Amino acid sequence: MEQFFYDNFGVSENVLNYLIIPFLIFLARIGDVSISTIRIIFVMSGKKNIAPILGFFEALIWLLAIGQIIENIDNPMSYFAYAGGFAVGTYVGMYIEERLALGRVVLRLITKERVQELLTFFNDNDYRYSMLDAEGKTGKVNVVFLVLKREHLNHLTDAINKYHPNAFYTIEGVKMVNEANLSEEGRRGIGLRWLQLKRK
Repeated sequence: MEQFFYDNFGVSENVLNYLIIPFLIFLARIGDVSISTIRIIFVMSGKKNIAPILGFFEALIWLLAIGQIIENIDNPMSYFAYAGGFAVGTYVGMYIEERLALGRVVLRLITKERVQELLTFFNDNDYRYSMLDAEGKTGKVNVVFLVLKREHLNHLTDAINKYHPNAFYTIEGVKMVNEANLSEEGRRGIGLRWLQLKRK
């Protein structure tokens, strides 16, 4: 690599060793850590076909970065570039994954208030849900369950904050969903199969 930069760009040895190579290591680490973060999400989502491909490129880029570290073992800038690339790559990977909104999540909402307006919103926007009556510390509560695509999560939480700003809800990732019982494709939400209740 050194000879390539000497012949084509005429850079000095100091510029190459203390600027260009660390920068390339930095970029490589951003690339492989970003891919690693996305690959883990695919693994957790059960995407068996895509995860191994991402793993291949992750390992390849990592080996290239490590190779440059070994060749420049006496250069402290390479270590800072390696660590900095790892940190930035983690952030970039999380940002990309968030923008892609991969997979599905389960949302559980608990509120003491009547949920009629929220259920109307669910029906109007084709969210399938399940609901039950439960007992809380301070009395009876309504519990609503949905499994939905992450790309619709912000739309749903905005409605919850609008109609029930004081409601308690949790959101968790879902590895796999059995959608064989759905008659229409593209449903935004899936009611839990073991709670076949749909209140009007």
